[in-house]
This record gives sequence, C-alpha cells and structure tokens, in this order.
Amino acid sequence: MCRNITTLRGLEPAATPDEIEAAARQYVRKVSGVQSLSDATREPFEAAVAEVTAITRRLLAELPERRQPPAKVPPLRRPEVQARIAAKAAKSQAS
Repeated sequence: MCRNITTLRGLEPAATPDEIEAAARQYVRKVSGVQSLSDATREPFEAAVAEVTAITRRLLAELPERRQPPAKVPPLRRPEVQARIAAKAAKSQAS
C-alpha cells in the first residue's frame, strides 16, 4: 500500500525522530486520503500522526536488531551522509 515509506529498522545510525515522524505522516496521508490540511482535518490528522509516530518509536525500540541494514536509503538524508557525499565529490573533482 505505501511503497514509498522507507524501512527505518536497522538504519545506522538509528532512525531520527524526524524520519520516524515523516514515515508516520506519509502513512496517515495515504490511509486518510488527506493531502492538504484544512481547519476540519488538521486536528484529527495531527493527532493520528502523533499516535502513529509514538507507536512506531515503540515498535522500533522493541524489535530485535536486524541482521542487515535496509536496502534503501531513508528519504530524509542525514547531515552526516550529505557531508560524506559532498566530501567524496570534492575529492574526486580535486583528483
């Protein structure tokens, strides 16, 4: 159903709160069909996102470690990953 939600379990470093919330928001958007918030949808939508975020955090904390990291890169690129990519690109241009 939600092919675009990235697997967060087993990421190194662990999934950030922003990544967990983004996945929850994407899930709630998909199941609710709400793409843009109005005064009528904002409160129930945000409450659902908060609940799914909390449940996801608990699930990730309680599951055993994965043997291998997920195959896909998380949608929210971490600053350290962006810095590593930029450093690698700079190094290859300097060569």
